[in-house]
Amino acid sequence: MVILVLLLDTKFQPEASTGPGKQRKKQRGVSMASKNHMDPEKAANGSSEDHERCAIEEVALVVPETDDPSMPVMTFRAWFLGLITCIILIFLNTFFTFRTQPLSISAILMQIAALPIGKLMASTLPKRQYSLLGWRFSLNPGPFNMKEHVIITIFANCGISYGGGDAYSIGAITIMKAYYKQSLSFLLALIIVLTSQILGYGWAGILRRFLVDPVEMWWPSNLAQVSLFRALHEKDNKAKGLTRMQFFLIAMAASFAYYALPGYLFPILTFFSWVCWAWPHSITAQQIGSGYHGLGVGAFTLDWAGISAYHGSPLVTPWTSILNVGVGFVLFIYVIVPICYWKFNTFDARKFPIFSNQLFTSSGHKYDTTKILTPQFDLNIDAYNSYGKLYLSPLFALSIGSGFARFSATLVHVALFHGSAILKQSRSAMKNVKVDIHEKLMQRYKQVPQWWFLILLGGSIALSLLMCFVWKEVVQLPWWGLLFGFVLSFIVTLPVGVIQATTNQQPGFDIIAQFLIGYILPGKPIANLLFKIYGRISTVHALSFLSDLKLGHYMKIPPRCMYTAQLVGTLVAGIVNLAVAWWMLESIDNLCDIDALHPNSPWTCPKYRVTFDASVIWGLIGPKRLFGPGGLYRNLVWLFIVGAFLPVPIWILSKIFPDKKWIP
Repeated sequence: MVILVLLLDTKFQPEASTGPGKQRKKQRGVSMASKNHMDPEKAANGSSEDHERCAIEEVALVVPETDDPSMPVMTFRAWFLGLITCIILIFLNTFFTFRTQPLSISAILMQIAALPIGKLMASTLPKRQYSLLGWRFSLNPGPFNMKEHVIITIFANCGISYGGGDAYSIGAITIMKAYYKQSLSFLLALIIVLTSQILGYGWAGILRRFLVDPVEMWWPSNLAQVSLFRALHEKDNKAKGLTRMQFFLIAMAASFAYYALPGYLFPILTFFSWVCWAWPHSITAQQIGSGYHGLGVGAFTLDWAGISAYHGSPLVTPWTSILNVGVGFVLFIYVIVPICYWKFNTFDARKFPIFSNQLFTSSGHKYDTTKILTPQFDLNIDAYNSYGKLYLSPLFALSIGSGFARFSATLVHVALFHGSAILKQSRSAMKNVKVDIHEKLMQRYKQVPQWWFLILLGGSIALSLLMCFVWKEVVQLPWWGLLFGFVLSFIVTLPVGVIQATTNQQPGFDIIAQFLIGYILPGKPIANLLFKIYGRISTVHALSFLSDLKLGHYMKIPPRCMYTAQLVGTLVAGIVNLAVAWWMLESIDNLCDIDALHPNSPWTCPKYRVTFDASVIWGLIGPKRLFGPGGLYRNLVWLFIVGAFLPVPIWILSKIFPDKKWIP
């Protein structure tokens, strides 16, 4: 779907002066580029507001530079359709995430479906005024407009969560109930889900001045949605050729027809490997060519779901980021991993599959974690010493090492490339920061006071700490460990957010969060899971909220309306998310238990298997036994230092060649 949205921009370059709908005929939109709104001093000096256009070329071409403050936003239609789409999306995404082939339904589907329903409501609902507790409102304030549509999409975005279709805390709850067979109350689960997401909302509110207001923080993924909104609502002055809507409908029909190839007619095109076909009985060929269980050399796909599965759509990602990821992928998968596996047999690599997320014994058999657990879900050290050490597949082990390097490289990169700008803004020097036309248009609306976000943040922290005292034996995480998670999340959200806001790539630091708490609290897998939620996943939620705030910024949605929609959507999505997962955990026998399930059962939960393995590596056994002195994987820790030095030569090149835009 993102393909045809971006095609709209290829065929039709947006007009900065195009109005958002019929209401613009009644009241002219406010345009900062208009002569009527030109600063008198600048006019006297012969200056033009054109100099205030967004410095980011992609944004200037796609995002409208006009606004109509008279448009109703939080209407009955927006509330009704927003909540319905939020509930539908979170229900479906939660339901399908347990399947062998998880399916994530994006908000774009609801974004398109909401348009005809909204217009139908505008033509059928009564227009008379109603009064409730002194508040007058109408079920039908006029034509269905773009700002209502944006608010509905914000609600829908709460129903998908960033990059996964559900709150990550559901994964932790699933692991506690389905894998560790732990007794868990619904109230505790609800507190975990809501506090982790509201915590992210609090971080977003604090960091919005750094990651939303500045021109340079442009969030590339939002441009596809902006383009779609304009295509659906703005009218073209058709001279010749197709209109936006006509082109959109043709492209949408073509995309559905195209999907029939890999989806139904030729499923083999989902992942095709000619290497495996040429040598079907060769283990080495399978290791090299398989797209599922090998390195994928020579493999390709015609399925867009496969292309965009892990890094999102490449059409909304800057080409420099794609090049960066591509070079890193080739070096890691096609150079480093094969050398370590076949040349040096690193970590006894040839005893195990080259690509697997399973855990192994020294002989290459599956590692049975139940043999080393106590009834309190702690590590039984004597049983562990008797059963044997834990081993990882070579790709799994090296990916952990790359995570070490990625974490330190992220911090150093942001410090070198964006450190001075961040310091200026933190010293309240926002007056000297360049303000573009979109920021000026947004200044006419009432801003959200900082204390609104601080109340949410404080309440979330207080309730989370209370959880550590009331359910101490269940969560295993002491109050000071939770505070440490809050500090880690706050420190890392800004640098990771800067990278995502400029490159559309979000470096993960899941490994670091679990590494740190694993050293501090070894042998406690549940504590490790919860620390990751509050120390890392709250950052993911924060960045998702910040991305939506930037979308509202581009579409000129009043900040207080955004606050309300995001908060209500988060609460509704969290409750429905947990209710659906809880129902499935209670009603489906042996959910996620591959050994006990029927061979054809779809409820194998591969997504949560990885999370469970991580809880075993970092929580149950602990990094000290694996990465500490005497540990098999101890040398991977040196990659922390390697990663810290990697951004330095790139930064030096950017100073030597400041005109080269391809240098990040």
